Amino acid sequence: MAEPVIAQKAPYPVDVEAGKAYFWCSCGQSKNQPFCDGSHAGTEFAPTPYKAKASGTLYFCGCKKTGKGPFCDGTHNGL
Repeated sequence: MAEPVIAQKAPYPVDVEAGKAYFWCSCGQSKNQPFCDGSHAGTEFAPTPYKAKASGTLYFCGCKKTGKGPFCDGTHNGL
């Protein structure tokens, strides 16, 4: 299994809108972090969809090693 690229060793705070769909980059190669821009094409990676239940700030994983994708679970602290 391929390993994702670490985009950054910290979460990305994102203001989300209720009802809107977001597609988290799981490969780490997107130039539009933390979201997918299609850079995963030709790899085993795929974006992780998330539909916001409420508006507010959420913390999307930047290291791509989270066990709770698309959100940060603190894994970056051990990298």
